[in-house]
Amino acid sequence: MTDERANASAAPPDRVPPLNIANVLTVLRIVMVPFFVWFLLADGQQYSWWRWVAVLVFTVAIYTDKLDGDLARKHGLVTDFGKIADPIADKMLIGAALILLSAFGELPWWITVLILLREVGITVLRFVVIRHGVIPASRGGKIKTVLQTVAIFLYLLPLTPQWPWLGMIAFLVMLAAFAVTLLTGVDYLVQAARLRRSGNQPAEAREGDRG
Repeated sequence: MTDERANASAAPPDRVPPLNIANVLTVLRIVMVPFFVWFLLADGQQYSWWRWVAVLVFTVAIYTDKLDGDLARKHGLVTDFGKIADPIADKMLIGAALILLSAFGELPWWITVLILLREVGITVLRFVVIRHGVIPASRGGKIKTVLQTVAIFLYLLPLTPQWPWLGMIAFLVMLAAFAVTLLTGVDYLVQAARLRRSGNQPAEAREGDRG
């Protein structure tokens, strides 16, 4: 045990073990997705307490997204696993919610399909150009995530039958999320093109650009 601790302390400071609290929260979010789906399906648009449970699970899952990011940055727990698993967890949760809302007839399918195409496409694009560099998350991307989350949360609330105006607000927020989603998708395409073009330049040309 002593030798193991000595070896751990002798490890490079920038080598973060994959098993840390931030990654545990990310995995927990992935595990919560099927439970969220099950609770929402169990409700079956009856707007019963099952729907409230689904709302609670969605809210907790979204909070873990913020919490794991804060912990990773504050305590230096950023890992390659986290960089890959975190966006996958987000897209699983958001994608499941959008698909179920459309399947229930509460959200137009064209919104769900285009948002999912954008999300999957940009994720694939990140992997394609990763050898040239990493495309950082933009401010617009963060705004997109917030708008999507708020819109889905409003749609999930089992209060629409009593408060029709809530459904209208949810739709307007979703339209805003849809617009920002497409705009940021175009921005990521431009960034990827620049990154690839820069990566294909000779080393001398890249050094010249830095000057």
